[in-house]
Amino acid sequence: MATKNRFSSKSSSSSSLVPWLGIAAIVILFDQISKITILRTFSYAQEKVITSYFNLVLAYNKGAAFSFLSDQGGWQRYFFTGIALAAAIYIIYLLKKHAGQRLFCWALALILGGALGNAIDRLMYGHVVDFLDFHWKSWGHFPAFNIADSAICIGAALFIIDELRRVNK
Repeated sequence: MATKNRFSSKSSSSSSLVPWLGIAAIVILFDQISKITILRTFSYAQEKVITSYFNLVLAYNKGAAFSFLSDQGGWQRYFFTGIALAAAIYIIYLLKKHAGQRLFCWALALILGGALGNAIDRLMYGHVVDFLDFHWKSWGHFPAFNIADSAICIGAALFIIDELRRVNK
C-alpha cells in the first residue's frame, strides 16, 4: 500500500528556497555593515594602508564594473538599479526552480546578494560605495571594490565551475 508523501513539491520547493535567500541576506548584511562602517570612518578618497599590497579607501562608483558609464548624466543609476532588480527576480525564479542543485544555487545566492547590496547603494546614495583597494608595485591599483562585488565574482566563478561539471557528466 502506497503512502501519501508528507511533503508536496510546492512546500518542499518553497522551503528549500529559504536557505538560498538566507545566504543572499547574509551577503547584503555584511556588505551594508562594511559600507556603513567605511562611510562613518573615512572621508572621500581617504586611504589607510593595511599591507604593502592592500589599502582601505573610500571610493564612489556611479557606473557599473570598473566604473563603466560612470561619467554619464545620472541615468545609469536607475538603469543599473533596474537591471539588478530584474536580475534578482529572475534569480529567485531560478532558485525556486533548481533549489536542489547546491552549487548552482550557491552561485545564484551570492550573485543575488551582491546585486541587491549594490542596488541598495544606488538607491540610497546615487552611487556604489567601494573600499577594498589591492595594488602591486609593477601593476598599479586594481579598481576599488566591495563585499557585494566580491560575492558577485565568487558566484560567477561557482556558476562556471557548476556548468563545467555539468558538461563533463
